[in-house]
Amino acid sequence: MAFTEKQAYKIEINEDLSIGIRRADIVLKDDVEVGRSYHRTCFTPGSDVSAESKEVQDVAAAVWTAEVVAAYEASQTQADA
Repeated sequence: MAFTEKQAYKIEINEDLSIGIRRADIVLKDDVEVGRSYHRTCFTPGSDVSAESKEVQDVAAAVWTAEVVAAYEASQTQADA
């Protein structure tokens, strides 16, 4: 009759190469799901994802090349002007 909790992730790469994450917190009782809640987060190129799961860190490392981060930062500078 013990409760356990696990997490499941859905990772999306958006058009602007930001990374969207949907985390599901799943509560199990005797290996049967009794509850689930969702949380969404979005990270822009170059964001610190060191506190995120290994999967998210790996995706960020693969997608956010130096060129991608530089292009994103340049687009933000132009938008602020």
